Amino acid sequence: MRITDTIARAARSLRQAKGRTILTSLAIAVGALTLTITMAAGNGIRAYTDRLVANNFDPSESIVGRDKEIANTGAPDGSPKEYDDSVTSLSFGGSGGSVQIKQVTDADILEIEKLPYVESVRPNYQISPRYVTREGSKKYTLSLEAYNPGQKPELVAGTLPAKDLAGDDVVLPEGYVSLLGFRDAKDALGKTVTVTIQQPYSQEALQEFVMKSLAGAVSEGQPIQNTEDITLTISAVSKKGAASLSSAGLSLYVGSAKAKDMYDYTTKGTSQYGKYSYVSIRVKDGADVTVANRAKDDLQSRGYYVVTSQDIQKTIRQFVDILQILVAVFGVITVIASIFGIVNTMYISVLERTREIGLMKALGMRGRHVGWLFRIEAAWIGLLGGAIGSGLALLIGTLINPWLTKTLNLGSGNSILIFDAWQIIGLITALILVAIAAGWFPARKAARLDPIDALRTE
Repeated sequence: MRITDTIARAARSLRQAKGRTILTSLAIAVGALTLTITMAAGNGIRAYTDRLVANNFDPSESIVGRDKEIANTGAPDGSPKEYDDSVTSLSFGGSGGSVQIKQVTDADILEIEKLPYVESVRPNYQISPRYVTREGSKKYTLSLEAYNPGQKPELVAGTLPAKDLAGDDVVLPEGYVSLLGFRDAKDALGKTVTVTIQQPYSQEALQEFVMKSLAGAVSEGQPIQNTEDITLTISAVSKKGAASLSSAGLSLYVGSAKAKDMYDYTTKGTSQYGKYSYVSIRVKDGADVTVANRAKDDLQSRGYYVVTSQDIQKTIRQFVDILQILVAVFGVITVIASIFGIVNTMYISVLERTREIGLMKALGMRGRHVGWLFRIEAAWIGLLGGAIGSGLALLIGTLINPWLTKTLNLGSGNSILIFDAWQIIGLITALILVAIAAGWFPARKAARLDPIDALRTE
């Protein structure tokens, strides 16, 4: 008997029991729906995280520090450290938690810059400015960062240089435009704002304050701190992008040279002067994973802790994979449950068609052909269930994708559900094979029926 005839006969048999066939297929369809949505969500989240990493990290850069917390992806280690002038305490969370880390010093930077594979070194300048303003406007709080050429902030107006911001240029967040009295983002271009930074208390100021306090010359207040007003020219206006990791979208960006001047001013005379929690190094041809890992190994052998852009991407993807597996388990459980439905359906079919099986064998049909007839019927059920489930997933995904994208604020060009045709074809194929396996024992029973006994069945 030709395979095409067997497939056609199996389809006709299933049509004769439409209700049972549809119900059994729907059990598989639930699992197919869950698994298709899960795979699409995994694709969407991976695409988004890839964009997140690409927009915020230069693939040729690595984060380098002196403390293992730099490469720690778990809970912070709050255990005491051996004393070192470079150790500082960093606060985290809202419950007063802190962790001590060993910082990178200027001496370490000089050592790193001499390495043959290092193209450049960018210290992490942690600047705490007081406020930003302009003539005729109120003062507003802010956060300020050194511009990272690896970042790709979305702009409302202006342009960004290929490398670093020059001189007194600043990238202003869109949220400050109206607050500082500009008509719109374009109006702000070329205009200036003033950022005020504050020097720490000098020893002389503290001594003078204490002496005046003891003499009763000071009744209230605090020691005088020197401040400096820095005038910056707006070269671009940024907006909070969906794939941005900046501080709540409120960071002003300045060039590295300007950031260093401001950092030195605000830390000079303190224990933090000339020290950084980490530095970013640009490795020559570091976008190549092999080159990046070779540089990482060398730096680790020198006592540094290193995280490459590839490591960051891998860590995020591992988290996504774990979530995807957890959700996929429910789909697999549904498919496993549907297996019993297929077994039950096929056994009932064998019992109902016992005389038909006996007649086919009496007319010369071999046992293996009878067995394959029932296995192909099971395959049809798997195909129908997979097609219905995946088709519904595609329909639902297409309808809710715009709403999910807007709700999750993913921005234009991003989708939380990305369907892959080959994944869907692979899933349906797998469900067909599962259905064939589920129908194996009922088919085996049909293949072994004695034709004489089968024809005697009422």
